[in-house]
Amino acid sequence: MILTNDELKKIYFGSYEFEETPDGFLKANQYSGPQMEYFNNALERWAERCDASTAKTLEFTTDASEVSFDYKIIWKCSEDTVELYVDGMAHQIFYIKDMKDEGSIRFTLPEGTHSIMIYLAVDATMLIRNFSIDSSYQVPVKSTKVLWLGDSITQGYGPLRSSESYVSIANRYLGYDIINQGIGGYIYDKKSLMKMPGYEPDKIIIALGTNQYGDETMKDIEEYYEVLTGIYGTEIPILCISPIWRGDNIEALPVFFSFCEKVKEIAGRYPNIRVIDGLTLVPHLEEYYLDNLHPNCLGTETYAANLVKEMKRIGF
Repeated sequence: MILTNDELKKIYFGSYEFEETPDGFLKANQYSGPQMEYFNNALERWAERCDASTAKTLEFTTDASEVSFDYKIIWKCSEDTVELYVDGMAHQIFYIKDMKDEGSIRFTLPEGTHSIMIYLAVDATMLIRNFSIDSSYQVPVKSTKVLWLGDSITQGYGPLRSSESYVSIANRYLGYDIINQGIGGYIYDKKSLMKMPGYEPDKIIIALGTNQYGDETMKDIEEYYEVLTGIYGTEIPILCISPIWRGDNIEALPVFFSFCEKVKEIAGRYPNIRVIDGLTLVPHLEEYYLDNLHPNCLGTETYAANLVKEMKRIGF
């Protein structure tokens, strides 16, 4: 059977709102219209990446033998993947570099009833339609809504695998209903913080700062947390992950380390904000990074495992 777009929305996770194109493709947005308008007027690279699919997922349980859908890629940057996971394990991978800008993807499923996750691309904007499945399916129930804010590392650049961003890996353990608002090149920017009508997260996770450690003052960071808590209040649990290690400019590390300490101090002023030291999450070794800045698959696996362990330790 082919799902209508309204039916497709029910298995489509990671979106704040949907748009339908005149030719019937479904586009999932993790930002509100006013937020996207702000990015469009602020900086081109932010505007492009706020529109990306950012490893959104299609999730369901089924005994089907095959699923497929039509896709259209309307923007792409680094070429990562579209991936099928079966019961938490990678099962099939399509690489963007090998895909046409428009076509169909078909996944063959193993016999039996299985939990299915399909990861869309991180650094591309994919539209989909005509989702087809040859059996019945069940939609997973997720009780905790989490808004995840960050830069390119949070968006998922580095492993060049959509399922291997630290957010995607961590959430396979946590099972949150997440909206990932990571954007490549992003900073602590209070202007992007806007109330999203109809959306009330249960928790917020913030991983920002590595793109602005050379700033002369901490005013932007201070104002960011003021605006954030002004919008969401001081009751909602918020987690600040200070920047992870970067080795692309060794001479600047003293400045970077000092900046990280100040970020932790500012976030820690708020009673509802817990802080995790990002420098403890990924080894300070180039083997764990694509470019000594963005963690590769080894780095993101380590990041996610240590993050989940710390979140459980502090009771977040």
